[in-house]
Amino acid sequence: MKHPRDVLLGAQAAARALPVCDHYSGVEARMRKSLQLQAELHQEFGVGVMDVTLDCEDGAPVGGEAEHAHLVSELALAAEPAARVAVRVHAVDHPAFQADIQTTVGRAAGRWCHIMLPKVETVADIHTAMHFIDAAGGSHIPLHALIESPLSVHHAFDIAAHPRVQSLSFGLMDFVSAHGGAIPASAMGMAGQFSHPLVVRAKLAIASACHAHGKTPSHCVVTEFKDVQALQHCAERAANEWGFTRMWSIHPSQVRPLLAAFSPAPGDIAQAVEILQAAAQADWAPIQWGGQLHDRASFRFYWSVLERAYATGQALPEQALGYFQA
Repeated sequence: MKHPRDVLLGAQAAARALPVCDHYSGVEARMRKSLQLQAELHQEFGVGVMDVTLDCEDGAPVGGEAEHAHLVSELALAAEPAARVAVRVHAVDHPAFQADIQTTVGRAAGRWCHIMLPKVETVADIHTAMHFIDAAGGSHIPLHALIESPLSVHHAFDIAAHPRVQSLSFGLMDFVSAHGGAIPASAMGMAGQFSHPLVVRAKLAIASACHAHGKTPSHCVVTEFKDVQALQHCAERAANEWGFTRMWSIHPSQVRPLLAAFSPAPGDIAQAVEILQAAAQADWAPIQWGGQLHDRASFRFYWSVLERAYATGQALPEQALGYFQA
């Protein structure tokens, strides 16, 4: 029997290949706790439900960038083999960028699941980063781009189209700051970031650019990390209304609410299993299910439901779980 991945091809397929949570930390104690939490959740769910990104940009003390890059590399090398560990380096025009790459890639090139590039403005920044990363032995490492300014939003489709780029993330606070006071501070909050027209436009551009090129759109952080219910509400909006398939967390208390928000409902999972089973039995020809017509367009949608369920550690029936163990 043909596997759904072999039949239901499309640009959207790659956009769900990453864990839905990208967890950031930069202080040593928090980085260690983040890696420990990742290992605990992997054991609990049986699948990697989060990436841990070790931060060399905002996490490094001014003047201590070199030492911090060495620390980050040592933590990555000491992490469990199954751990997905990434690194955020300084922007390509920052004095510490080249040293970041020489240390993190030069010492741990085989350990990074991706490198996050902040403040990417154009495709030229991707090319600059690739030059140094590849020279340090990291030509195999996927790149993630952080979109943080009006210019980078303008170039989002071109950046997403680059074959080395795996994901675009939205840097909300830097985006607001880049407008020099033209956007109020309230747009950085939970309500404002979903209502201010310029922020809305940026989010939609990033999500659309990613889906156009089969990349993963990653939603920005929610800074009010103590309000777990509000965080989950924001995450649900990002997932269900705005087209994001991944989101940043900055505190351990945010991880489980993110997983819950990006997980399909049990009823949706059961429906997807039934429809895909019927489709497979019909050799992926159009079928009737529940009085409705379904063909490969809807089959692709329901396959994405199963992919997200698996990626968030949801319980799947044996026949569906076999798709991911093949």
